[in-house]
Amino acid sequence: MIFYDYWRSSSAWRVRIALHFKGIAFERRPVDLLEDGGRQHAPAFRALNPLGQVPVLVVDDARGPRTIAQSMAILAYLEETFPAPRLLPADPWLRARARQLAEMMVGGIQPFHNLATLAQVRSTGADPNAWAGHFIARGLTALETTAAETAGAFLVGDAPSWADACLIPQLYAARRYAVDLTPYPLLLRIEAAAAALPAFAVAHADAQSDARVP
Repeated sequence: MIFYDYWRSSSAWRVRIALHFKGIAFERRPVDLLEDGGRQHAPAFRALNPLGQVPVLVVDDARGPRTIAQSMAILAYLEETFPAPRLLPADPWLRARARQLAEMMVGGIQPFHNLATLAQVRSTGADPNAWAGHFIARGLTALETTAAETAGAFLVGDAPSWADACLIPQLYAARRYAVDLTPYPLLLRIEAAAAALPAFAVAHADAQSDARVP
């Protein structure tokens, strides 16, 4: 497998966690989202994903190399192809809640602080950092409340799930935009539990070969 990502991309980070957690061998190919106006816009990368976004996973099977883009689609592929260790609960309701919590971050928080979104906000004269901080705090508040119903050692019970793979990069982004995390003790407790797992540690943004000093 070949995995195209960027060290600080929340979308790519959650997939890195799954790849390492499941022990899947892959070749990582960083795509610099800032250099030369963003390498994701280069024709070669647009051929992999016309939307010009990371992550992209290239799988090579009996039909030859094929691509999958969008982090949730990749997570689903990995879960179906490499079912153990699982990253979704066996119980249908808990499985749905893990997906719900993940989608709260993937669809309800992260798009508001994407590079393209913030560039558009900046073009209007508004403060992109304040914009991002507002939506991150709004989303984390909802997440803290919703997760209380299912949380154990992790967001859904006592094993990591897609929800936790989404949470770690989301809290990292929150700190980048100076969001006060004091109101989210549950999320911080789960972040600490995840940080103790080798797969989460090796997938961390700051541990990647292309990581930059802020």
